Parts: sequence; C-alpha cells; structure tokens
Amino acid sequence: MEKYDVVVVGAGAAGLSAVINLSRERRVLMICKGDLELCNSNLAQGGIAGVYNSPNDSPELHEHDTFVAGGFENNPITTDILVNEAKIDIARLIEYGVEFDKTPDGDYHRTLEGGHGRHRIFHHADATGHEIVIKLQKVVKGLENVDILDNALLCGIKRINGGFVFDILKDGEYKTYASQYAILATGGIGRVYEYTTNSAIATGDGIAFAYGMGAVIKNLSYIQFHPTAFNNRQTRECFLISEAVRGEGAYLRNCHKERFMQDYDKRLELAPRDVVSHSIIFEAKKTGSDDFYIDITHKDPEFIKKRFPMIYSNLLEAGYDMTKDLVPIFPCQHYLMGGINVDSHSQTSIDGLYACGECSHTGVHGNNRLASNSLLEALVFSRRAAMQINGRRFSNSFDPQDCFTHDLNAPHIPKGLRTEIRAIMQKAYFVMPNVNAIFEGYERVKEIKEFLDKGNFKVDKDYVEARSLATVAFIILKETKAIASENAEITRNNVR
Repeated sequence: MEKYDVVVVGAGAAGLSAVINLSRERRVLMICKGDLELCNSNLAQGGIAGVYNSPNDSPELHEHDTFVAGGFENNPITTDILVNEAKIDIARLIEYGVEFDKTPDGDYHRTLEGGHGRHRIFHHADATGHEIVIKLQKVVKGLENVDILDNALLCGIKRINGGFVFDILKDGEYKTYASQYAILATGGIGRVYEYTTNSAIATGDGIAFAYGMGAVIKNLSYIQFHPTAFNNRQTRECFLISEAVRGEGAYLRNCHKERFMQDYDKRLELAPRDVVSHSIIFEAKKTGSDDFYIDITHKDPEFIKKRFPMIYSNLLEAGYDMTKDLVPIFPCQHYLMGGINVDSHSQTSIDGLYACGECSHTGVHGNNRLASNSLLEALVFSRRAAMQINGRRFSNSFDPQDCFTHDLNAPHIPKGLRTEIRAIMQKAYFVMPNVNAIFEGYERVKEIKEFLDKGNFKVDKDYVEARSLATVAFIILKETKAIASENAEITRNNVR
C-alpha cells in the first residue's frame, strides 16, 4: 500500500484545478481512468462564463441569468460564490497561459450564448475546454509533490481509520493506495444513455462509489439534454455543435426547413437549453418528424471558419459544409446538474471526502445549467475544496489497512447489461419523462443493480462501469418515479 496525503480521482478541469491549489507540502496522487486527455472538460467547446474586467457586465447580472436558466431552483449561497469568484479563476487561467481569443483592439472577445443577457463567454475559438485542460496539465506535470496514475480503474473506495483506501486496477494488477483526504472529480453520467455528448469514461463511477459509502446524492434526475448535437444517426457519442453557434446568429429549422422557435419562446434560438430541447420535441410531435437542422449559412463563410474551426472541420469530415449546408441536429444527453451533495467548499456528507465538477451537486445550476457555467463551477469549487483541505489537520498516525480481496477465478458479468440499462433510460427519461416506462424501467434496473451488487464477478472495467450505470439509473428512476407518483396524487386530489 502506498500512502498519500490527498488522492484526487479524475483529471478534468476540476481534478487538475484541485491538484494545483493543494499545498506543495502535501503528497498528492491524481488518478485518471483513461488517457490524461480523455475527459468531458477536454470536449467543452463554447467557453467559460464569467465577469472579469467587464465594464458592461456585473456578477449580479450573471447571477440573474443563472437563476432564470435554472428555474430559480439554484442555491443562492453557492451561486453567489460562483459569479463573484469567477474573476479569480479566469485571471488564474490567463496566468497559466490559457489563450482566450481577443478583439482587434486587444481586449478579450466575449461571446454570447443561450440564456445570457450579456456577452460574457471567454473562449479559445471553439475548443476552450481543450485549451484549458492542456494548460492546467502543464502546470500539474511540473509539480514535484504530485504523482499521476493514468489508465487506472478505480474499483472501490472504503473509509478506514480516519482516511480512505482505494482499490485500483492498472496493467492487469490490483494495487491499493490510501490517503487522509479524497477529492472525487469523476465527471458525468452520459454513458447511462444510448446517445450522449460525453466521453466514453463518463459512467458515473464517482457518484456510485460515494452512494455506496453513504454520501448524500441529490437531484440526480436533473439531467440536461443539449438541443444541438450533430445527428448522424450512427454513433453513440454525438458530436456537439456548440451553443456559441446560435450565439453567433444560427437559426434552428424543422423538417420543412422553417424556423419554429418563435412559436415557443420570445428569446428564439437563444432561449436556455431545456427550453430549446423541449421546443424541438414539441415541434417533432407537431410535424411528425425528428428531422431538425441548424443553419448559419447566412453568415460570412470566412468568419464561420475562423470562429468555429473545430466544428467546421469535423462537420466537413462528416460530409457537411456549415458555411453552405443545413446541419442535422437533435437533442442528446449532455450534462448532469445533480450529483454528490456538497457544501460551499465541496465537502460531502462524509468527513474528509470532497466532490467537485460535474459529479458534484453544488446547487449552482438549479434544474438547468446556464451555458458555459460548467467549466467555471469546476474551477471555483475545486479551488475552494483544495483551500479547505490545506487548512485541515493531517495526522502522522494515519494507519490505513488493505481491505480489498479479489476472486481471480470469478466469471465476467453477462454481456448486454449496460446496453439494456441505456435502452431503459433512453425510453424512460429523455427530455421529457415517459411515466409508464419509468415505473417499468425502475423495477428492471433495480434487479440489475442487486444482481451486480450481490453476485461474485470479476472486478474489471466491464463490471465497474455496469455497476456504476445501474446505480446511477436506479437513483434517477427512483427520483422520477417518486415525482410521478406525487404528481398523480395531486391530480387525484384535484379531481376529488
């Protein structure tokens, strides 16, 4: 067993930021499930929202837009922290060398996205997440107190003797690590759906492990479906066409190639994501077709190529020239607003265990995340987690125990369980809930979860991810089932 002061699980923006902000006096291990670049943060296109040297904007306006998008279900304390501390983390990104786009006069270019009342999105063309991750990685790799363990599968976590013990599978061998404090920055749950914009590793592992340890999980059914995922009808991982494309003036068109958002919201294409996704579903029912398009052909072709080089290139490879063609889109699972419940310093209900980034529930997003607030949340609250840990007591007498055993002759899990879970979720809870499918799906997912929890199977990637997906789906459907039952009871009482 190898002991550390702090173990950080996850290497996206939240995990990297946490590591950077931890004291250099502490020995830190960062565990990465796949390659170091494989994370949802790396895929983020639009940018990072925030008020930083912005004379025509204010944290109060940013907060207002965040509350409106989130259905006013946002936590007022953490949302206030988010918008007021944005300037700290944007300044630090610039210090780390992140190259945000600038205007001809040398000021930072701030773009507009759905739900925002001001141009406040700092961006690096249409690959902001990649730019941020690369620059944060460079800082982390230069830290002598930090060890990086990539392509390492977290198989289990247990709290023992005032600390945490981690069961890790790497290069075919199980190894045990321990730490006094732990930060989960494991990202989202996209792979619980048939179609998602998330990377392949987004299977909700951190949420499942925290749930198994008894941590409070909150609002896991608050799932965002992005309205403009590229719809090639072939791949499970759908390429995202950034919110910023609509921010620069793109139109949405139905199967008749007609604009339709005017029938649903006065903000048209710049309405918040949940509104646009719901509008597409309503329009699909009206027209009897799920053919929808995004259209920016009325803009200058050279502007489009320069502003969206990655999107332009990827679409061109798929056979679409966005300067000339309507591009097929449809809503797709994108982001999780709920997760492991934390306080304003990302502390979970388990002492010493922190969670930040998409796997956490800070409450800043309410029931629908405002565009480009995700990278901001990841940076602000991972920094706050690290700063609190820096001020906590570290014991020289911390004595962890190896508490994991493995049956190397155990069979692999049956094939098809993950596929079945995805099909259930896609049918039961996509954009708008299907009440009958929720009740049926809940019972089957519950069976699968119990089968995996109680069975003796080889603990490998297939098993860990299937168990995580089953746990996540179970919690989501349990929440939505309770809501559906409550609504049915209210309806019955009104009828009486």
